[in-house]
Amino acid sequence: MDARKNKPVSPESSPTAAFTGFVRVRGAREHNLKNVDVDVPRDALVVFTGVSGSGKSSLAFGTLYAEAQRRYFESVAPYARRLIEQVGVPQVDSIEGLPPAVALQQQRGAPNARSSVGSVTTLSSLVRMLYSRTGSYPPKQPMLYAEDFSPNTVQGACPVCHGLGRVYEVTEKSMVPDDTLTIRERAIAAWPPAWHGQNLRDILVTLGYDVDKPWRDLPKKDRDWILFTEESPTVPVYAGLTPKETQAALKRGAEPSYQGTFTGARRYILHTFAHTQSALMKKRVSRFMVGSDCAACHGKRLKKEALSVTFAGLDIAEFSRLPLSRLAELLGPIARGEWPESDADGHVLNRDARRAATARRVAAGGSAHKAAPDVRATPNLSDEKRAAAERIAAELLERIRTLTDLGLGYLSLDRATPTLSSGELQRLRLATQLASQLFGVVYVLDEPSAGLHPADSEALFAALQRLKSAGNSLFVIEHDLNTMRRADWLVDVGPAAGERGGVVLYSGPPAGLAGVEASQTRKHLFGERERRSREPRKARGWLRLAGITRNNLHGIDAAFPLGSFTTVTGISGSGKSSLVSQALPELVAERLGRSLDDPGDEEKDPLLATVETMADGRIVEGMETVKRLVRVDQKPIGRTPRSNLATYTGLFDHVRKLFADTPGARKRRYGAGRFSFNVAQGRCPTCEGEGFVSVELLFLPSVYTSCSTCHGSRYNPQTLEIEWRGKNIADVLGMSVDAACDFFADEPAVMRALGVLRDIGLGYLRLGQPATELSGGEAQRIKLATELQRAHRADTLYILDEPTTGLHPTDVDRLMTQLQGLVDAGNTVVVVEHDMRVAAASDWVIDIGPGAGENGGTIVAAGGPGVVARHAGSRTAHYLREAARGEGAM
Repeated sequence: MDARKNKPVSPESSPTAAFTGFVRVRGAREHNLKNVDVDVPRDALVVFTGVSGSGKSSLAFGTLYAEAQRRYFESVAPYARRLIEQVGVPQVDSIEGLPPAVALQQQRGAPNARSSVGSVTTLSSLVRMLYSRTGSYPPKQPMLYAEDFSPNTVQGACPVCHGLGRVYEVTEKSMVPDDTLTIRERAIAAWPPAWHGQNLRDILVTLGYDVDKPWRDLPKKDRDWILFTEESPTVPVYAGLTPKETQAALKRGAEPSYQGTFTGARRYILHTFAHTQSALMKKRVSRFMVGSDCAACHGKRLKKEALSVTFAGLDIAEFSRLPLSRLAELLGPIARGEWPESDADGHVLNRDARRAATARRVAAGGSAHKAAPDVRATPNLSDEKRAAAERIAAELLERIRTLTDLGLGYLSLDRATPTLSSGELQRLRLATQLASQLFGVVYVLDEPSAGLHPADSEALFAALQRLKSAGNSLFVIEHDLNTMRRADWLVDVGPAAGERGGVVLYSGPPAGLAGVEASQTRKHLFGERERRSREPRKARGWLRLAGITRNNLHGIDAAFPLGSFTTVTGISGSGKSSLVSQALPELVAERLGRSLDDPGDEEKDPLLATVETMADGRIVEGMETVKRLVRVDQKPIGRTPRSNLATYTGLFDHVRKLFADTPGARKRRYGAGRFSFNVAQGRCPTCEGEGFVSVELLFLPSVYTSCSTCHGSRYNPQTLEIEWRGKNIADVLGMSVDAACDFFADEPAVMRALGVLRDIGLGYLRLGQPATELSGGEAQRIKLATELQRAHRADTLYILDEPTTGLHPTDVDRLMTQLQGLVDAGNTVVVVEHDMRVAAASDWVIDIGPGAGENGGTIVAAGGPGVVARHAGSRTAHYLREAARGEGAM
């Protein structure tokens, strides 16, 4: 669309001969879109660009995809609609020429270790069929069905661990970590805190147990009863009396404070874990449950009958643990019908081949005696079984090659989805769509290049071209400049974020954007932005790590310059996050004497959470100057609508105090708590502060609608009567950060957070925007802003994992200004990053690789950006040189 006339570019007046038709949008008003009219071609790669918050997603997902889904649902039986998650009806006058649509969005994996790469891609179904129909069975064992090879079914799960692979027990050591303490000193750490724990201790006093003797000095009979008894006696409790006074009161039959019922420590843990509705309580008691690999299945999660079946010498668990690239090597010959000769036990008889494999393993630093099972031929297969194996292997191989082409060959089928990045998950779903062979569909993708090294982007682009060649349309939200340059059509939304965005500045072939002055994308796409040259800082010391072993890192040494900005690069799966986001913070936190809690752990079922092992290694130098650790990741700032930007950053506390200090609030004796939508006195009683209510429909999905009592404000009328400078508390939560900066300009306590949020590029977000509506990149920048508003302290180590995810190049520049400011203040910043412009602006670059998974895990090059850019063995070098030269012209 021509931004000056606010009318769509006419397809007839544009170079559109190659396009078969157009999708015509009229009057789009979703979120911040300003009555947008735009035409975009079908059967083309259309890239939607613009700064973060400009309205790209509102147009691509909130309007185009939502309308396509709405039309599809009209053809679906009503009772089936409630089974499918819907995105709502978009605010738009009309859309013509819109085909059915499939959305591939950035989403984190489900917090359930039972979900895996194999289940997301449906490859596990094929593998189970392979073992069921063509596996080698022990003599006299009947054939098993595919369901018997799944740990998530009753038929297949190990009966001991129920398909978890681990068993859990509660021991004396886990419940009493310090046996030098007395019961009164809370030796039984597993017992509940506060009054409930005191109650149990008082009951023991009544029962005659010595609560003032060190735990280890108590008789074993007493210790076992206190911890493991299933009895629950009810006895009189004399609160506040000494043991001696309690016994005297019992003898004279004094009136007790109350009657208390005892619960053994193990019984309390198991009952709480099984019945509590609080994720935090479940997490707390799970700390006292000791997990270990199941002795029956050895962590393989399946019943022994399923594990006794082999294919190529491997049981299905061993098969699923191989990297996809290794699976492709294994399945290739079988798919081609090249079955090696074998003995009765399935051992390959080609000794020369086996010797060559051993020599390669030794040359790579491995052992001559392989720990993992040898890949063997499958013996004594009938012609029918061989034909079936070749057919299934060929189909598996085709789909696995698609995954390896997308740079995911380092993943294994049993890799749990909670351990995957949102970019990895989106590429898994993209590969699944490639296998579906749909035709005439619009694929709407959300930054498919996120988390991809530039070297892997070629394979991604080839995958997108395959979808397009199959007769599909691709609508892609993207910040990657190379993807923009190679698009058939660009839709640039802006000019800024939030209320200052929502206008289509340009819609047409990429070259035409050069003439749109209002576009912030143009400056980067055509190399017109101002380049800033800066000499790399000199390190004021080194933080040296030695012998780091974690995932695919095997005993590596790494050094990070202190008082500098370090970028760690490498292709996807090379080991960057293993070093920077796992090993480095774990070792630093250990030396600082603090735990490294995962803020997202409380949302996971502790028994289904993946088992993470701590990194092996040590810090050998540099900790004397590191006083504090701050890790900023992309996990959500909250998983319910009650958590939002204002509450997370703490600025809402100051805002509520301002309202509580107004004359009207003081007259009514309203405290700051009155202005919280989580407090009963102030919130709307109908929706309980949610702002919306759920309407249950019999054969339709539940509909969420604005609360009819408070109309979405979340508060009761009495609370909303209190105003500060003409605005009530709901009005403030509805403000954008930019608007709030003007409104609270002379309130330093509020501006401390608002100013940083604006500077970091989040001015378009609403103060009350629920955490559930924030992207991972937005959540990470809110966490960073929360940290930046604090008084700057030197000697802090900041660790960030891909902080530029979801950012337009203009916003990347703003973020870098903030991060460089942290370093200028005497701190150290280490980032994992694929944006080569960030690496080029660093003081130090560490490139990990050379490949992914088993082929990665080593430091290929380390030094200033110029040094790494000249390193012949680095796959990053070429792209770093291009970034160092500037974005350049198209």
